[in-house]
Amino acid sequence: MPAKLIDGKRVATQVRDRIKQQIQLLIQQNQRLPGLAVILVGDDPASQVYVRNKQNACREAGIISTHHHLPATVVADELLALIDRLNADSTVDGILVQLPLPAHIPSDTVIERISPSKDVDGFHPYNVGRLVQRHPTLRPCTPFGIITLLESIGTDFKGKNAVVVGASNIVGRPMAMELLLAGSTVTICHRFTNDLAEQVGRADILVAAVGKPELVRGAWIRPGATVVDVGITRTSSGKLVGDVEFDAASERAAWITPVPGGVGPMTVAMLLQNTLQAYQENVTTI
Repeated sequence: MPAKLIDGKRVATQVRDRIKQQIQLLIQQNQRLPGLAVILVGDDPASQVYVRNKQNACREAGIISTHHHLPATVVADELLALIDRLNADSTVDGILVQLPLPAHIPSDTVIERISPSKDVDGFHPYNVGRLVQRHPTLRPCTPFGIITLLESIGTDFKGKNAVVVGASNIVGRPMAMELLLAGSTVTICHRFTNDLAEQVGRADILVAAVGKPELVRGAWIRPGATVVDVGITRTSSGKLVGDVEFDAASERAAWITPVPGGVGPMTVAMLLQNTLQAYQENVTTI
């Protein structure tokens, strides 16, 4: 039997509808609405698309989104000063700096300058550390979205072999922590891993997050596995493909995410969820 598709668009719509309903209650109660500040540095076309999608999602949900567009030549101190002002603004509940940044601006310094309570991307070391210590607050959006996707199909995490291919700070490492928190036995594969095929073949739950098209061959997939493909690359022919060889993997897996329409919509949905959570915690501390 071909694998069943894990419909990220459907689950993301459910998350966004729930958020919208909660914000509608705030409107009825004449409460201040959640506020998200988005910072874009430079004119990278892909980043512009991502920012526009996030702003549209905010508008649809009822979140107040403000846009700060800085030139690619901006110095780091000017960007940090803007973040300081947004940290001090009580109407701003979340701050998102669109990555990647120009090479002359250190991303780590920028991420760490955002107040952890407004870090709706979940990248700040404090928030990552809370996840590691099993007390998550604002969680990295893509791994959080993947867990939500897997929960939507009734995944039993406890005791399962989970393999994460990719060890980035944005997806791979926090994804491993999410799976560990859920009770799985976790393996992280990276560029130094010996025999990737063997590691993948052990996975009850596989998350591929490398950004290399069809790196994971379908023949490696364990029969009955659940496969989550985070990668998305446009080939020379214009086709969008993931990190997993989709057609062949679908013949072996029980569940698989499509590319596109799988993980991507969940990342935006969880950004909205984090913004609402940051707002709720901000309101209770004022």
